[in-house]
Amino acid sequence: MRRSLISLAIAATLLGGCSMIPDYQRPEAPVENAWPEGEAYSQGAAQVNTAAADLDWQGFFQDPALRQLVQLALDNNRDLRTAALNVEAYRALYRIQRSELFPSISADGGATRQRTPGIMSQSGQADTSSSYSATLGTNAWELDFFGRLRSLNEQALEQYFATEQARRSTQISLVASVATAYLDWQADQALLQLTQDTLKTYQESYALTKRSFDVGVADALALSQARTAVESAQVSLAQYTRLVAQDRNALTQLVGTGIPADLPRGLALDADLLAEVPPGLPSDLLQRRPDVVQAEHLLKSANANIGAARAAFFPSVSLTANAGSMSNELSGLFDAGSGSWLFQPSISLPIFTAGRLKANLDYTELQKDIQVAQYEKAIQVAFQEVADGLAARTTYHQQLDSQRSLVKTTEEYYRLAERRYRTGVDSYLTLLDAQRQLFSARQQLISDRLNQLASEVNLYKALGGGWKEQGETSPNA
Repeated sequence: MRRSLISLAIAATLLGGCSMIPDYQRPEAPVENAWPEGEAYSQGAAQVNTAAADLDWQGFFQDPALRQLVQLALDNNRDLRTAALNVEAYRALYRIQRSELFPSISADGGATRQRTPGIMSQSGQADTSSSYSATLGTNAWELDFFGRLRSLNEQALEQYFATEQARRSTQISLVASVATAYLDWQADQALLQLTQDTLKTYQESYALTKRSFDVGVADALALSQARTAVESAQVSLAQYTRLVAQDRNALTQLVGTGIPADLPRGLALDADLLAEVPPGLPSDLLQRRPDVVQAEHLLKSANANIGAARAAFFPSVSLTANAGSMSNELSGLFDAGSGSWLFQPSISLPIFTAGRLKANLDYTELQKDIQVAQYEKAIQVAFQEVADGLAARTTYHQQLDSQRSLVKTTEEYYRLAERRYRTGVDSYLTLLDAQRQLFSARQQLISDRLNQLASEVNLYKALGGGWKEQGETSPNA
């Protein structure tokens, strides 16, 4: 009995290496080997052989207030917490599937006491019998000769890996969302301050015009135009007051807790809020961007499932065996001569399944083809997002330079228009036009700066940056 069990265990170990999983080959990336080139792209950007994923978010964000908010979000955001719990759940599922490779050994004890009526007894007398047993063994352990269980184990492992990458993707999205919400908050505060300053200027101008009207120097049209400018600025003031409050609420929701009262003072919007993002090479996306890595793990999981579907065509061999002691007296349960054993191998060979096994194999192969398409799409989306970010980087720098020049020119135009109006050379309409152009140019400068910073954050996200902590090394480094 013991020799038989040992022989079967050895055979299962040797044959368990048999796998029907197809050889995995990574699909060719359906994108170019270099970033796009042209007027919208900085020359030589594709020559930098680094990866944004190597730049941790603490090093990317220069604003101390933003750093603290990102850390709070990583500690308290519910979406990230759910993603982390999903990782633990899939790890538990993998451990469950892995346990199928090993025999489940249990110790069992039982007792039976039975009365047999006389009419059922050979002696014609009522009989009472007792039996006791204690055994140690395994029940229906499948010997994985054809690798079905190992294929399922491989599938569960790849799904677990995919879930870990999904958690990293969630963290990257969270970090980028917090940064974008914070920048929106900062920009709307800057626009609110600009509006308050402009409103003050309009009110002062209206007061001067009112005094001129009262002494008969200014006409009613000029006074009406001055009042219109004040009221227009008051509308913008209410708008930006509302946006600042809503931005704070959105930031609070992302952080997952209240905005701390001791939050450091943030840097000005025109300060160096972000570090330079190295674009790296397109091939970096295949190893560094979590959603692409996740798609590849799901592809490997589907590939492993084909092995399990193939193995289902072959016999399934199971083993039930135990050894112990039996006696009709509890006191003699472990006496000499009470030993017992059971050896019960079984084999099941599918003969007719009405096409179920073939359909299941076809289904798993189709699922793999679907995962191939989704993996290729993930690469294409990643490539597009990075290319868009690189185009935004160059053009926004050019746009900001032009907008700053426009603001300076408009400021000079406003000063000249005000001087000419006060000296009576031009009408108030010219001054009002200059004020409105200056207000609009300054607003646009803040909006352009916000869009430029948001594009840098999105580029950092698109390149796979934002999940590494300080001191953590990349698993592919």
